[in-house]
Amino acid sequence: MKHSVLVAVTVAAIAFASSAQAEDLVFTLKNDTSATLVRFHTSPVGVEEWEDDVFGSQVLEPGESIELTIADGRDVCEYDMRFEFDENSNLETTEDKQDLCKLGSYTIHE
Repeated sequence: MKHSVLVAVTVAAIAFASSAQAEDLVFTLKNDTSATLVRFHTSPVGVEEWEDDVFGSQVLEPGESIELTIADGRDVCEYDMRFEFDENSNLETTEDKQDLCKLGSYTIHE
């Protein structure tokens, strides 16, 4: 009898832990500017440092869209975002803050 109770408690604990894990945040980013977007950084609101460039070695050309996944293990939706454009463009680095869970997509404009 004690064995059955222990198994039930263990299964319940595993189920709770699985449901408590943060899900990956997936959204679409569209570049509606005339310049190549070369770096895109995100950080949860309140975090002092920018996290790694989401693009890595990729860029986002004018008019292009990309589906991005933020798999940082956090259970947050509000992110600070930093957009860096090709150095030969006339666009300066832009920053914004959005609730990416509600948006589902984000378009950067000039």
